[in-house]
Amino acid sequence: MSGAGRVAVVTGGGSGLGRAAALALFADGWSLALAGRRRVTLEDTVAEAGADAGRALAVPTDISRPEQVTALFDAVREHFGRVDLLFNNAGAAVPRRPVAEVDLADWRRVMDTTVTGTFLCAREAFRVMREQSPRGGRIINNGAPSAHVPRPHAIAYTTAKHAVLGLTRALSLDGRPYDIACGQIDVGNVTPLDGSPQPPSAQADGSRAVEATIPVARFTESLLLMASMPLDANVQFLTVLPTTMPYLGRG
Repeated sequence: MSGAGRVAVVTGGGSGLGRAAALALFADGWSLALAGRRRVTLEDTVAEAGADAGRALAVPTDISRPEQVTALFDAVREHFGRVDLLFNNAGAAVPRRPVAEVDLADWRRVMDTTVTGTFLCAREAFRVMREQSPRGGRIINNGAPSAHVPRPHAIAYTTAKHAVLGLTRALSLDGRPYDIACGQIDVGNVTPLDGSPQPPSAQADGSRAVEATIPVARFTESLLLMASMPLDANVQFLTVLPTTMPYLGRG
């Protein structure tokens, strides 16, 4: 089922996987609201959409701020009339450090964006999807392999992604009476989108190694599979990663 006539909200839509997701959804016929902190990067994504840009709405949003999230979904309803899909993609990156050296400000930044921001967007989407006609919709949370198995020196990121896993499960359960499906996509190493070489990653034995990557198309194909499902079916969890990436057994 294509996205023609359907409306998606993508957070973190100005760069990285958010931009890749947005462009893939545009190409599949979706109308999109793009959220992110910087208007200029959102508008760059819209420009890349080319002929599909007429189905775009760019809404600068800090998803850690509840009033801005409410304004985002108010704008989407006013412009498009409904919300069929939320891709909760936005997160925050901080330096990887041993736990004893983690700065509290970095911890809070990750939690405020990745956990609280994901919750706030899901809550607003849930409110819209529950009341609209036809009722229902889909929420896809961007998790990570670290939602299941941690990497060294990444305690804030790991904890946040474990929390997203809990949000996904709770939303799936609470959404059942309202035809709201919720799933999670966990993406492994993606080839750097800027063409730079893959940097070495810390391994559990203390070494560093350059790991295998997959092209971003493997991610967007997986996301579109999840988004295309009718609401009586759900991909609950989907992990896509390089076959040789040290995930199982990496601890």
